Amino acid sequence: MRVAILSSGGKDSSAAWWWATCRGWEVTHLVTMIVEGNDSMMFQIPGTEIVGHQAKLSGTTWVSIKTQGIEDLEVDELEQSLSNLSIDALVCGALRSDYQKSRIERMCHRLGIISYTPLWHQSSLGHITGLVEHGFGVVITSVACDGLDESWLGELLTEQSLAKLIELSNKFRFNVDGEGGEYETLVVYGPHFSGSIKIEGEKQWLGRRGHYNINKILNSLDGFSS
Repeated sequence: MRVAILSSGGKDSSAAWWWATCRGWEVTHLVTMIVEGNDSMMFQIPGTEIVGHQAKLSGTTWVSIKTQGIEDLEVDELEQSLSNLSIDALVCGALRSDYQKSRIERMCHRLGIISYTPLWHQSSLGHITGLVEHGFGVVITSVACDGLDESWLGELLTEQSLAKLIELSNKFRFNVDGEGGEYETLVVYGPHFSGSIKIEGEKQWLGRRGHYNINKILNSLDGFSS
């Protein structure tokens, strides 16, 4: 089975990628939509350039597709690029977005390939806890909910910080896996990488939400030693 992973570089697509690897499938491409507009109904916007570094650490080809994020066009742009790949399936990290899942499935049907969403309706707590337990380096790159302040920007999830995140999610009643847009992530190492990634940047806080603006990305193949 030759598969491509629809990847933003965050925790969900990284978990879906690892799932495909564990099944013994050949992951031939990481496919990333680079949103150059201000918004997208389908795809993550910040930090997606990290996928190129993830691809290097796994010996996988990176396919980056520029889009303005226009709702009626962005899936067509993805479909056009996928039509040039020799793959049997597309693996997506969708958790609970029916909008995303249904549009991807219809696109794959038109292309004659299989659509896999292995995380679909996975337990929120089980998903985020499993990532830390299995050695994923999940860094929080944006926050947008009560309970998560500026200190979380650039924070690596460990057993200790995850316990705090769970405590805050119970207190402030947000989704602990960030599925409601409470936070976004990037993955800097994992069980399917041959090395690790170092990111450098600065925090931008806007009162009740904020972003970690990445200025530099290095991976261990470029000379960075973890």
